[in-house]
Amino acid sequence: MPTPSEHTRLQLELYLTPHAETAWPQLAGLHVRHRGQYAYVEGVLTDGEHIKLTRPRFTGTASRWGFALHDAAGDRYQDALLPTGSHSGTPDTACRLHLAT
Repeated sequence: MPTPSEHTRLQLELYLTPHAETAWPQLAGLHVRHRGQYAYVEGVLTDGEHIKLTRPRFTGTASRWGFALHDAAGDRYQDALLPTGSHSGTPDTACRLHLAT
């Protein structure tokens, strides 16, 4: 399984932040942590609380990521189809899907 470079990890965060700021103005920011091929994205509320949002999966290229939404009821991530019908896409496409819901 490929893992993203430090540059690719930072690039992912740069893609996600503006979409989060636009779609969820109540967020104070995003917290992204990386483990292997996965990135775990949490929204940070103004009171400091973190809410799990999504888990992008590196596919081997910085422009295509797999995508899973966090299911709060089961406290797990569910793979999701993007609006394109694909299981992978650009980070901003994946972010728009979650943050617009």
